[in-house]
Amino acid sequence: MKRNMCPIRSTMAPPRAVYVHIPFCASKCPYCDFNTYVVSGQPVDAYLDALEREMEQAVDRMPPGRIATIFIGGGTPTILSPAQLAKLLSALQRSFADREPDFEFTVEANPGTVDAEKLCVLREGGVNRISFGAQSFDDRLLAAIGRDHRADDVFRAVETAKQAGFVNISIDLMFGLPRQTVADLDRTLDAALSLGLPHVSAYSLKIEENTPFSALRAQNRLPLPDEDEEADMYALVIDRMRAAGYVHYEVSNFAKPGFECRHNLTYWRNLPYYGLGAGAHGYVGGRRYANVRGVRAYIEAVSQGLPEAEASEVTETEEMENFMILGLRLLEEGVSSDVFRTEYGCSPESVFGGPIRRLLAKGWLERTEKGYRLTRDGLMFGNEVFAAFVGEAVAKEARP
Repeated sequence: MKRNMCPIRSTMAPPRAVYVHIPFCASKCPYCDFNTYVVSGQPVDAYLDALEREMEQAVDRMPPGRIATIFIGGGTPTILSPAQLAKLLSALQRSFADREPDFEFTVEANPGTVDAEKLCVLREGGVNRISFGAQSFDDRLLAAIGRDHRADDVFRAVETAKQAGFVNISIDLMFGLPRQTVADLDRTLDAALSLGLPHVSAYSLKIEENTPFSALRAQNRLPLPDEDEEADMYALVIDRMRAAGYVHYEVSNFAKPGFECRHNLTYWRNLPYYGLGAGAHGYVGGRRYANVRGVRAYIEAVSQGLPEAEASEVTETEEMENFMILGLRLLEEGVSSDVFRTEYGCSPESVFGGPIRRLLAKGWLERTEKGYRLTRDGLMFGNEVFAAFVGEAVAKEARP
């Protein structure tokens, strides 16, 4: 098939999304393998100075398009002082001033580290979306996973955010926690739904290597629910959120219509974005890169140029695999055959005919008017579905 001569693939377009990593926390949770550091003794102000220099250098190398989303994550961004938050927001305004009129600006927050002053600084700095790491509304479970807040802190933080003028508020929940039962999770969902928020994320606990929880599991000292009970928990989350009027728009995310996280949609649609800060990952100009991880190493690296620890050009085959894998995470939208054809000049069936046929036969994929999406059964075997597209692309010269 002759290649579509479109002027530029979307992955090569100027980025319109910005991720900023704040790697500081009051303490490190025993399940966490993110690039985070206990804030005590860290050169926080020097880190913010380095972040501003990286912004300037990143924009010089690849000027942005009109910015649609900014997301400040961590770590715990709200561990910064009001003055430090204001400094960071001002730097972002200088480097990324050209913004869509309805652009989305998210900051992650720990319920125990926000107050009215910080939330007002965020609002004045252009932030219009807050994502609270609630995880659970069971104090016993919060203590077991090392969280430094209590359930009451979540209610207080959400109310304070509303008083500061925030409407677009999200919370993160976790399931599959040590000694957690389906009944425990049901009570947490009662509390979460009572808040009436427009967005909820729910993630299963993953035991990552080189974490305290990994060591406990190796010693048979981490009493986790079994696979069947964890599957029941996920099914409960899905059923209760849908019954409450939320759209299950992504594997782990639920939103009232119009409140889907637009920044994360950038990732799932395989679009470019800047990744700024220690250990941040980005996707710019067809290259995926990862920054150096250590705080002081990052500060030093920025003084010499862009702080990339590694980078690689993404091949067209890898792009197509990512298009399918990430797109199938979007449960309502799925993957569009027309968009695939526009991007790559061929149909998804001509590249991934084998895995598509096998997954349809298993009942894990279904055809839609636009392309393909996961079924409910496919959702429960999502990792197997996604793995089916890796290394399965038909070579260009062999495509029909």
